[in-house]
Amino acid sequence: MDLAVLWFILIAILWIGYLVLEGFDFGVGMLLRPLSKDNTDRRVVINTIGPVWDGNEVWLLTAGGATFAAFPEWYATLFSGFYLPLLIILLALIVRGVAFEYRHKSSSPAWQNGWDWCITIGSWVPAILWGVAFANLVRGVELNADHLYVGGFFALLNPFALLGGLVTLGLFLTQGAIFLSLKTEDEMRARAAGVAAKAAIPTTALAAVWVVWAQLEFSRNAWTWAPLVVAALALVGVVLLTARRSEGWAFALNSLAIASAVVFIFGSIAPNVMPALDPANSLTIDNASSSDYTLMVMSWVAVALVPVVLLYQGWSFRVFRKRISRASIPG
Repeated sequence: MDLAVLWFILIAILWIGYLVLEGFDFGVGMLLRPLSKDNTDRRVVINTIGPVWDGNEVWLLTAGGATFAAFPEWYATLFSGFYLPLLIILLALIVRGVAFEYRHKSSSPAWQNGWDWCITIGSWVPAILWGVAFANLVRGVELNADHLYVGGFFALLNPFALLGGLVTLGLFLTQGAIFLSLKTEDEMRARAAGVAAKAAIPTTALAAVWVVWAQLEFSRNAWTWAPLVVAALALVGVVLLTARRSEGWAFALNSLAIASAVVFIFGSIAPNVMPALDPANSLTIDNASSSDYTLMVMSWVAVALVPVVLLYQGWSFRVFRKRISRASIPG
């Protein structure tokens, strides 16, 4: 297999890892206030992701670094053209990360309440904007002959992209609710399971509209019907399983739906990495990639280090796999 194609696939896999893992992080953050009746409840919610949220974000850093090294022109065009939405996402992630670390530095209710809002807003904003960004990649953007984005910020807020933002919002909200029902006990578990069952239905409906619209109007490959069907069946399964409170299988199927959506997105844009509204100006896997030597060095580094990262993250989840309840929180 051509190394450039291989790294295009590997970057898609990195995004799958990020969106599946950070998806439940975002969902938990979005539900921090709605599901909590008091400060103890909020501490329970935060502690479900406290040991793993920063490790989950490593997937984003790796995906960005791999894009920079393997496809520097794609990286340059993407980050300059999508500068404002990506900056907003970055600021939201920074504020959210600081909030996790600083919330417990004072017992003042006002102090903790302020940081709780930072966690909540810092989860809602990326959950929407990631969908907007990926939807614009599928749709295609305004690139000139030099592969520079010339569309402006508001051109990114088209109906197709905004619907994509609602889809990722729903997927992550459902993912977070299911995760909370897996990680908590008693009343919090019941409340989270109820939210998951309610959120799964509109999420499935929105996702169905978006993927069919994307496939019929924007997809560049017929085979992307396959991940589309897998995602659809998985989401229907999530609806049925959350109604039955079968949390483990529901989480697995919602993760499969997110993974299938990423496969669909990358499959829809291939052989481009950044499609243009004028196909002649599109950035492709071939014209955006680094040299074969660079890609070869990256491949050997990945072979050596990725298994270590996977083992460490798997160990982390195993160590912190127990459920959390109000009784787990010290006074």
